[in-house]
Amino acid sequence: MPQTKNYIYAFLMLISFSLYSQNTIENDPEIIQNNIDYRITQAKYDIESYDYYEAQKKLDEALEIAINANNKKSEGIIYAIKGELQLIIEEEDNAIKSINKAIEVQNIINDNINIGKSRKVFGDIYLSKKNYYQALDQYTAAKSKFQEEELNKNLGEVLLAEAQTYMSLKNFRKARVLNEQAVALAKRNNYLKIQSNGLVNHGKIYSVLGDNEKALEFASEGIQIAKENKYANILNDGYLILSEINQNIGDYKLSNNYLKAHIKLSDSLRAVKRANLSPDKKVQYLIADKTEENKKQAKELEEANNKNDLSTLISILSVALITILSLLTLSLYKNNNIRLKTNNMLHKKNGELIIAKEKAELASKTKANFLSTVTHELRTPLYAVTGLSNMLLDENPKPEQVQHLKSLKFSGDYLLTFINDILQINKIEANKVDIEPESFNLKKKINNIVLALNNSASDNNIKIHFEYDADLPENFIADQLKISQILINLIGNSIKFTKDGDIWIRVYKIDQSDNTYTLRFEVEDNGIGISQEKQDNMFESFSQGSIQINRKYGGTGLGLSIVKGLIEILKGDIYLKSELGQGTTFYFEIPLEYTSVEEIKEKAPTYFSGDTSELDLTNVKILVVEDNKINQMITKKILTKMNLKCDIIDNGEAAVEMIKTNAYNIILMDIHMPGISGIEATKIVRSFDKELTIFALTAVTIEDKMHEFEEAGFTDIIPKPFKQEEFEKKLYNALASKKNSSTSA
Repeated sequence: MPQTKNYIYAFLMLISFSLYSQNTIENDPEIIQNNIDYRITQAKYDIESYDYYEAQKKLDEALEIAINANNKKSEGIIYAIKGELQLIIEEEDNAIKSINKAIEVQNIINDNINIGKSRKVFGDIYLSKKNYYQALDQYTAAKSKFQEEELNKNLGEVLLAEAQTYMSLKNFRKARVLNEQAVALAKRNNYLKIQSNGLVNHGKIYSVLGDNEKALEFASEGIQIAKENKYANILNDGYLILSEINQNIGDYKLSNNYLKAHIKLSDSLRAVKRANLSPDKKVQYLIADKTEENKKQAKELEEANNKNDLSTLISILSVALITILSLLTLSLYKNNNIRLKTNNMLHKKNGELIIAKEKAELASKTKANFLSTVTHELRTPLYAVTGLSNMLLDENPKPEQVQHLKSLKFSGDYLLTFINDILQINKIEANKVDIEPESFNLKKKINNIVLALNNSASDNNIKIHFEYDADLPENFIADQLKISQILINLIGNSIKFTKDGDIWIRVYKIDQSDNTYTLRFEVEDNGIGISQEKQDNMFESFSQGSIQINRKYGGTGLGLSIVKGLIEILKGDIYLKSELGQGTTFYFEIPLEYTSVEEIKEKAPTYFSGDTSELDLTNVKILVVEDNKINQMITKKILTKMNLKCDIIDNGEAAVEMIKTNAYNIILMDIHMPGISGIEATKIVRSFDKELTIFALTAVTIEDKMHEFEEAGFTDIIPKPFKQEEFEKKLYNALASKKNSSTSA
């Protein structure tokens, strides 16, 4: 009996130990993670095998384990995969809910890698729903995360998705740039699926852009990779694209063969997909099939009518009528629900858009006013900086002071350039830049730019090569100043980042419609190049390659932003190709109108170019109207050096009285002064003296205020800070004009 008790006791101990061991194993974090990972892996395999229901089941099991174990990282990953699966089985609304949950969890634990992947799936959902701009926002967010984490494969996939979105928006040039980046990345890292998909996309893009030869080459290469690796969906798209390309080039037989292959594969993929859809989706496809069946029945009705088989006709009509009424009832019910939801959503979104638009307009106006005020306030002290530095350099400074004064002058000039760049960006963004077309010789214009920049190039031991298409005419009608500014910026950029190398400038035709030529301008260098991750932001304001590049080469990062803005104003596009250490190529395409007329001769300069000794300056008297004491001193000193006498007054009311009681030859009128402004004072003067020479000596933005200056009656404008030589020539020119007019009288 005691022995039996011992056996029972041992048995109970064994059971307790087993239960304890099992409980310990089940709570082991590593085993829990293995269980989750196993189900996720199996679910992914089921998705690839089109077994969607089984995949959904495994994901739900994995999610339950992750939630119970408070495993947030796995929870976020599972929600993202569920969203991807729901997108595949066309349950977009459920997919959005799953992805939102994934991102919510991943944000809490700062899971940057998987946030990027979730954003990519979110973009795919919006692309499926044809919400293209929302899709692009999600792809941009995903791309940022992938670049931060250096996930090249994911980066390639999102570049492809961006390209496909731009293709849907019919922006094939932007799509081409993104697709090129994806293919290049895939080739470097041997990502065959991305490479295959990108090459097939290239076929579509180049076909639309009219280059069928390249389109055929790219699409064929992409399909070959898809065949070798059994990428069925890519192969399906490729067959359709090859059919379209062969139709474009007139090979209708081959086009038909590819179309048949596409239809066969498409039907096969559709059948597999439908077999694994949810019941609701199956009903929708059943309705669609019924509609197609009704079309066939209608055809049978026509045949029955021709055969005059009345009984068959009545039967078919009855069946068709019942089916159609059923379908219409179901369709009207669903459409009514969809319409109500859509209307509510549209009203809400419309209200939000109106508010956002008003805020954006107010912000833009506020920014423009702020920049105008700030730049005026900066230009006024700059007048003192540049004026005083010029004066001190002319007054025989000590040898050790010369370099300091030159540095001061350089800093003033650099700051003025920076201010002018900011103003130009502001004008471009506010759509205040006007196009001024004129006849000019394009080849001669570019030659002159090259000659002007040759000295800078020589300093870096650079040789500039200019290639102009021999078959291209030279005379065009366009805004030559803007084209010059674009090329000067791009060539100057290449000079800055190239040393002991070459720069190639090429111009050739890529399209022609009547007298309108679409020309491509290329500026290529073999300088330091630009890294892949920096290329997307190169045309944004204040964007540069890196802090190190900024320190070494200088610059504000506004040049390329101005270039892009000017090219868009000229109805063109700009592109960039570069590899780090291999050089950079900027190329832009703009339309120009051909003209047989020779270029218009440039007008003679308005500056005085004669001998100042021929002018009698003895009795010349000038009134300087300026409220800033330093500027008064500088202007007076410049006039004294010119052997000209002047009076100085610091407000507009007193200036009007001085002009009434004295005989002045020239008035130098500041604009912003206490009391009445220079514009108001000039209007008063013009009421009693129409001939007096009045210069607007101003720090405001000339282009924005030009109409006000003209209406007020100013003779000309001298912007501050001015170059002393130009200032002197304008004054001498005005005095010479007065002398000539009095002589002829």
